[in-house]
Amino acid sequence: MQEANLCTALVLGATGLVGRTLVAQLKNDQRYRQITCLVRSSAGLEGNNCQEVITDFSRMQDYASYFQASHIYVCLGTTIKQAGSKAAFRSVDFDLVYQAAQLAAMQQALSFVWISSVGADARSRSFYLRTKGELEEAIFAMQGLKRPAQVRPSLLLGERREFRFFERLGTMFAPLYSHLLHGRLAKYRPIAAEEVAEQMIGLQYFG
Repeated sequence: MQEANLCTALVLGATGLVGRTLVAQLKNDQRYRQITCLVRSSAGLEGNNCQEVITDFSRMQDYASYFQASHIYVCLGTTIKQAGSKAAFRSVDFDLVYQAAQLAAMQQALSFVWISSVGADARSRSFYLRTKGELEEAIFAMQGLKRPAQVRPSLLLGERREFRFFERLGTMFAPLYSHLLHGRLAKYRPIAAEEVAEQMIGLQYFG
């Protein structure tokens, strides 16, 4: 494959569970010549055609030029507990992801993939799922955004840097109930971060 035909990738949320796994996979994907990660602080991701860009996410428009990448991957996400309030949670899980989609549209990125959630529904009683669903509707309605696609994982399996009690509890009991989830319930099976990352790459447009 000629280097001129290779793709470039931009990753937001590269330090999270899926993000770190995704970056590792992209580094080994011969279809990419350059991977750029927008990060709040250095996370040791550089090397093997990957660069970090220290980013002030409150001024994301200042980093618009990086959205000229072929493929945009957004793995941003938090919890209400971590964020401290519903408003702070929404500012990350809705506002930042939506801003990233706007910049991807403005810079004509070839495709845009982000992490949503199983059960996302703009009419859900759950604030978390309602926020995810509203984001999906907003992004798919956006003018000029090429090939938007979301992944909807259930409980993520893998080692996080931060401790999340209920996720840890769910991971412990996953082997006991996963095999019971069949048919329409299969989407609720816990899923490895590696598999989510693979799904995200599979949704991108390579021409």
